[in-house]
Amino acid sequence: MEARRLIPYSVHLPEDIYKKLKAAAGERKASALVRDAISLILDGGDAYTNGYNKGLADAMDVINSNETTRSLSINGQNLGLALTYSITKLTIKEKANGKKKARGN
Repeated sequence: MEARRLIPYSVHLPEDIYKKLKAAAGERKASALVRDAISLILDGGDAYTNGYNKGLADAMDVINSNETTRSLSINGQNLGLALTYSITKLTIKEKANGKKKARGN
């Protein structure tokens, strides 16, 4: 998996939202929460599709960050690559007209 370069960006928030975000930051989740929310909004689609695809991306991140799956090969095939390839095929893509494209197509 290629490393993603993170670029700082300032956002002005109402106080109530700031307090909720600060509470989440106490659990070390604020940056990821904001990044995920922005990505979901910009990617468009419905909540189910966005959540489903986010879950698939999270699963691929776990596989790619695990030393065992990155280094284990079965029948000459890297396990991590095989798993991420299979998961990628499950991603739901939106067609230009807004209709969902079937998985694996």
